[in-house]
Amino acid sequence: MDLNLSDEQRLLRESAERFVAGSYNADHRRKMANDPLGFSPAVWKQFAELGWLALPLPEEFEGLGGGAVEIGILMEAFGRGLVSEPYVATVVLGAALIARCGTNGQKQASLPKIADGSLKLAFAHSERASRFDLAKVATSATRTTQGWRLAGSKIAVLDGHAADEIIVSALIHDHHGPSGRIGLFVVPATAPGLAISDYPRLGGGRACNVTLSDVHLPEDALLGDGHDTLPAIEWAIDRAMAALGAEAVGIMQTLLDSTLDYTKIRKQFGRPLSANQVIRHRLADMAMQVDEARSMALRAALKVDAAPTERARAASGAKAKIGRCARFVGEQSIQLHGGVGVTEELEVGAYFKRLVAFDTLFGGSAHHYARHAELGRKA
Repeated sequence: MDLNLSDEQRLLRESAERFVAGSYNADHRRKMANDPLGFSPAVWKQFAELGWLALPLPEEFEGLGGGAVEIGILMEAFGRGLVSEPYVATVVLGAALIARCGTNGQKQASLPKIADGSLKLAFAHSERASRFDLAKVATSATRTTQGWRLAGSKIAVLDGHAADEIIVSALIHDHHGPSGRIGLFVVPATAPGLAISDYPRLGGGRACNVTLSDVHLPEDALLGDGHDTLPAIEWAIDRAMAALGAEAVGIMQTLLDSTLDYTKIRKQFGRPLSANQVIRHRLADMAMQVDEARSMALRAALKVDAAPTERARAASGAKAKIGRCARFVGEQSIQLHGGVGVTEELEVGAYFKRLVAFDTLFGGSAHHYARHAELGRKA
């Protein structure tokens, strides 16, 4: 298998790295951390102009037809700048679920708006009692004469505060009670009965908890035809984990580069830290962890459209391994920077916080090692 990037992929990587390097610095990130929105609408508009919002969308809906590898290239560049724009929430999760589950009319109504930046989405699935079990959904959707009534609550919704519409998973109830099917419902952010409580995420960006108190929706709020959408949800989450793994690689590479530079200029006992053999060994270990993580992220991206078990094992394997690598690289970077590594003077701490957030998002390393093993027994 040829794993070299194509000319188009190399151009994407170069343009993304150039944009991130020129647009994201410490001052910008501090400003966004104190902004109620958590990101810049002007930058989001630039994402649309650059074609990044249309990158993975189907060509028949004004997309560019890219895949998970292209998303990974973009996300790795985003990691280098600690980008806080809601790309994962809107494009990787929201748009993917509409493209996978929606009717042709629903796709036509939403996907072009996502591509031009006028529609932002969020995906609300996690619940307090679910413990990363994607099949455990207590939020209910009951049929009414006018459509649907939703009731329940969701937690840790990425960028839900800034979404124009929130895709909510709910257990479908009919006149016989719970049907056993999970449906996806598009809920406008202004819907009566929808309450959003947002908070800052560790490492930048924002998330929210969502409460649905008798939210009434029309019939066409249901994505698709009412079939169980759990397989699509599992696919979308695995796809998001592959993208976030690539972002973590970009963060790790930045920490490695900054640590290398710091150990060359920081002198102790009359010579640079990098002159010490022990320090060189630790830097070499960091470099190996970054390369291992990059390989796992690429493998997960290449497997997103494989058979469900193969795809899920690749995603969980990447999530678990990258989480371990990320913690090692982050801790080594902070230690080799000394006390200044945890101050506001340098951004090492900010990058490390994003890696800690990555390790817990959609389940930590221990959860995904167990999922990987369970899927292996079933294969």
